[in-house]
Parts: sequence; structure tokens; C-alpha cells
Amino acid sequence: GVLLYSHLQHKVRNAEALAQKYKQQQEALSAQLQVVYEHRSRLERSLQKERGEHKKTKEDFLVYKLEAQEALNKEKQDSMNRYGALSSQHKILKNQHEDVKKQLLDLQLQHNSLKLEHRKALETHSQKYAQLQQEKDSEVANLQDTVYKLREESKLLRKAHQEVHSQLLNAQ
Repeated sequence: GVLLYSHLQHKVRNAEALAQKYKQQQEALSAQLQVVYEHRSRLERSLQKERGEHKKTKEDFLVYKLEAQEALNKEKQDSMNRYGALSSQHKILKNQHEDVKKQLLDLQLQHNSLKLEHRKALETHSQKYAQLQQEKDSEVANLQDTVYKLREESKLLRKAHQEVHSQLLNAQ
């Protein structure tokens, strides 16, 4: 009985030591588990914080994207409006340029025509001037000849008048 008692007591001590060992292991595991839970809790809080920040960043990005898209659309619309205005102005200026080119061509043709008319008129005037100069010279020569003849005739008439006057004086 003593032997059995001793053996059982030994087994109980071994069991108590084992229980103590398991209890210490359980406490250590419990402490480790507590550390893991705390770490997990911190990680979850950190994850929640990161998710919140990610959500806020995502919302900010969406707002920024919307604003950028609106600004881009506005810029695009403004550019299209400017392009339309410049395009219509270009068409107007192109039409004006064509009109001016046509006017220039017409004026050049008119200028050439007027130049030709001027040359013809100049030649006609030159011929007429030469003819008039010739007629004038001829007329001047005729008038000088007439003046010469009239002077001669005047001399003869004076001489005759003198003679008649002399004869009258003699007759008286």
C-alpha cells in the first residue's frame, strides 16, 4: 500500500509538475496570444486607418479627376470655339485675298489697257503736234510772206499816195 501510495504520490507530483509545466506553457501561450491579439488589434486599427485614408484618397482622386475632366472639357470646348472662330476668320480672309487678287488682276489688265491707250494717244498727239507744228510753220511762213508783200504794197501805196499828193499840190 505504501509502495502504491508512494508510486501514486510520485505520479501525482509528476502530474502536478506536468500540470504546472502545462500551466506555465498555457500562461506563456496566453501572454503570446495576448500580444498577438494586441498586435492584431493594432494591425486592424492601422488597416482601418489605411482603408479610411485610402477611401479619402480615392474620393479626393475622383473629385480631382472630375475637376480635371471638367477643366479639360472646358479647355477643349474653348479650343474648339477658338478654332471655329479662327477657321471662319481664315475663310473670310481667304475670300478677301481671292477678291483682292481678282481686283489686282483686273487693275493690272485695266492698267495695261490704259497704258496701251496712253501710248496710242501719245503717238496720235505727237503726230497731230508734228502736223500742227508743220501747219503753224507753214502758216507763219505764209503770214511772213503776206506781211512782206503787204509792206511792199504799203511802200508802193505810200509812194503812190506821195505822188498823188505831190501832183495835187502841183495842180493847185
